[in-house]
Amino acid sequence: MGENYFGITDTGRQRTNNEDSFIAQTVSGDHFIIACVIDGVGGYAGGEIAAQLTRVAIIDQLEKLGANITDQLVAALANANERIIKEKEVNPENEKMACVVTLAMVNIEKNVCYFAHVGDTRLYLFRDGSLIKLTRDHSTVGFLEESGRLTEEAAMLHPKRNEVNKVLGYETQMRLTKDFIDTGESPFLPGDTILVCSDGLTDMVPASLIIAALTTGDDLASKGRHLIKAANEAGGKDNITVVLVHNNKSPLHHTVAKPLISLKKNNGNGAEEPKIAEQDTHPGEATVKSSGIKEINRLLLFFCIIFLSGFLWLLIKNYNADKENKKLPVSIIPVQKNQQEINLLQSIRASSGNIVQLTAGQTIVISDTVLIENDSLHIIGNGASFVRDPAYSGPAFILSPSCKYILFDSLGIRNFDIGILVLNKGLHLKNIQFKNCLLPLQFQQQLSQDTTVSGNQADTVFYHTGPLAK
Repeated sequence: MGENYFGITDTGRQRTNNEDSFIAQTVSGDHFIIACVIDGVGGYAGGEIAAQLTRVAIIDQLEKLGANITDQLVAALANANERIIKEKEVNPENEKMACVVTLAMVNIEKNVCYFAHVGDTRLYLFRDGSLIKLTRDHSTVGFLEESGRLTEEAAMLHPKRNEVNKVLGYETQMRLTKDFIDTGESPFLPGDTILVCSDGLTDMVPASLIIAALTTGDDLASKGRHLIKAANEAGGKDNITVVLVHNNKSPLHHTVAKPLISLKKNNGNGAEEPKIAEQDTHPGEATVKSSGIKEINRLLLFFCIIFLSGFLWLLIKNYNADKENKKLPVSIIPVQKNQQEINLLQSIRASSGNIVQLTAGQTIVISDTVLIENDSLHIIGNGASFVRDPAYSGPAFILSPSCKYILFDSLGIRNFDIGILVLNKGLHLKNIQFKNCLLPLQFQQQLSQDTTVSGNQADTVFYHTGPLAK
């Protein structure tokens, strides 16, 4: 099975040490293949150590597989996180070391790939000439690229390209859950290839060149070396790591049905020779059959003309009906809010003393943006959480320009693309936990038309806890 997978890492042309690590090996009696890329956070001492600790922790955790593969992948990353933290306690000189990781577990027999992911290393699926990104970058630039606000070229050149929002081993992230670690699974069909790589490849090589490398008829080792070479030729600014896995099972093909064959004795030696059954007819039958077919064709043509005439009549009738009804208003189905949302909105609008108290531990599912227009408001969460409805993709809260003082106190906001969209400077936070939010806070300054502005934007506490630089 060794020809099914390949891993390679390279220091690059501008680094003196390699903080990347990878796993490309089989487990569980060669039924599964681990494909993993780990990138130690650069700029801090110990990034290489964090990557190696993570590698060992993952192999130890996945040596024996249980029934739920996804849970075991999450446990492997949580175990790696704890090992990094313990190492930092023993060696304070490495107190800021961390890493990002993409871990895939492939079962070729069952044509499936499971994965767990933290950071900006990536997992791609290559199928029929198309490169599909299965993971999403935990970074602001990655979010802007994935949402279409930045092109691939602009994202590759962005000055904050290497800043990430999630890592393993950072002090404030000791309790990892599925909300923190992205997980998923994908069909992995015969002929498919997966690519796991560090940002040393994707920051240097565009998707078009990656596709070109994977499309070659070379083996996996040659394709991996070609990708490394392409990244180095583009500048090699970072360590480069690539792991490839190919499902080399033959695609299933349907058998073409053969014509019916009858067997007829040979007069000479008794051997049987094949004869097509349709040819075994009596003399003179061919002319009769041909004449009958012509009659059937005439009938079919007659019925087709009748059907076509009726179809054209219906089209004309419907067109006239549409002209008569074209001015009728179109009904719009409003978003159906759940009772928790309705109660929350009523409490906000009719708040007594500008205070809204939530039930301790309560979970409120948000299916539409909660717009706050109060002059002042204090929302006391008591540990409650706001969770995104899977069908909704907007912000959890929007603070209108009329808000002067809005305080969110002791609550959680989970799984939103944007947690809170602020259109003024009235937001205040106290003990707020954002989980799995691509952009926890977004500030938008609104100015009237033809406004002349001087000065600089005042700093706030929200800008002091910025992302980690790799």
